[in-house]
Amino acid sequence: MHATYTLTKDELNYEFLDNLKKMLDDGEIRLTVENYDETEYLMRSGKNHEHLMKGINDTNSNKNLIEVPFEDIFKTSNEED
Repeated sequence: MHATYTLTKDELNYEFLDNLKKMLDDGEIRLTVENYDETEYLMRSGKNHEHLMKGINDTNSNKNLIEVPFEDIFKTSNEED
């Protein structure tokens, strides 16, 4: 079995570990832990970095924002099901 879980350190608790143990077969397991920063991953590409920085700057200066009523978002998500 191979699985990847992304969680905060507060979510890493006994309940999570107990549930994980229930999913595993007997025998040894390999557990690898790493800090994960999605922003760092997305910034590796020059074009991605430029696009993200433009979005951050636009948001901070209230430019190029799109307002969508909540009802429309809910309607769209139900149509895709």
